[in-house]
Amino acid sequence: MAATRFDVIGVGNAIVDVIATADDAFLGTHGIEKGAMTLIDEPRAEAIYAAMGPGQEVSGGSAANTLAGVASLGGRGAYIGKVADDQLGEIFAHDLRATGVDYSTRPLSGGPATARCLILVTPDAQRSMNTFLGASTLFSGDDVDAERIGAAHITYLEGYLFDRDEAKAAFVAAAEIARKAGRKVALTLSDAFCVDRHRASFRELIAGHVDVVFANEVELKSLYQTEDFDSALASIRAETRIAAVTRSEKGAVIVAGSETVSVPAEPVAKLVDTTGAGDLFAAGFLLGAAREADLETCGRLGVLAAAEVISHVGARPLVSLAELARDKGITIPPAR
Repeated sequence: MAATRFDVIGVGNAIVDVIATADDAFLGTHGIEKGAMTLIDEPRAEAIYAAMGPGQEVSGGSAANTLAGVASLGGRGAYIGKVADDQLGEIFAHDLRATGVDYSTRPLSGGPATARCLILVTPDAQRSMNTFLGASTLFSGDDVDAERIGAAHITYLEGYLFDRDEAKAAFVAAAEIARKAGRKVALTLSDAFCVDRHRASFRELIAGHVDVVFANEVELKSLYQTEDFDSALASIRAETRIAAVTRSEKGAVIVAGSETVSVPAEPVAKLVDTTGAGDLFAAGFLLGAAREADLETCGRLGVLAAAEVISHVGARPLVSLAELARDKGITIPPAR
């Protein structure tokens, strides 16, 4: 097996997050569904953006947030995702590289603008996301970097990207490259609406190409169309090598063959913004898995990273996750 350059490489929607606080009245006035992720077109994106209060503009997207978390934990990360050749595209590339993540996907010229997610955070810490996917949806097999995928222990696929047939084909191509190189493949289901749209395709991808599946409780039950969590857990256990399922304040449960590991949630002094909680859980878990840590350590790294990100506004860690792990007595194995 060839030497690795990366612990994790992510493939996903390259999005600039615009995060601002808002109250329920603002959501009602603008017809925004609270706590959901809603796809919008460019004119609506411009209208909501114009009405929002002051906010932060940072590179985002689910898998990109995960890779930023991997870097904060001291991991070696890379990312593949499509932006446009415009100002927001430059912001995305600069911010992601500044975290220490390798990013070199060629930008789109002459097409739709760089994707953006307008995130309204209400006082109860719920985030309502309004996403214009723009250039990110034009990701295709031409953007799959075989050399980088082959040089990563784990290729991490973001369910949000799984819409166009070209993206689905690119996912399969990336997974096959990883498998041929003797690497592992992970998939996050991303959101229940993604599962509802792509249930059959997700299950086919999981059965044929995926080693590690990430989901929250709602997404998992949607995948198997059941309201019984234990039944859904048994189903995912049978279809993939490892499944890591987050359950908010209940922590996470991890299944692998006959093994089941439950990890309690990390205490949080104050819940501020749940944006990125699942992304950062995946960051901790993936780095642990890439370094061949045991499942409990992987889960502990995941809940630790998630707890940090929900304690402030924004989907990226504000302090070193590696230092937090050391303070908690969690040992991150060295790079292989």
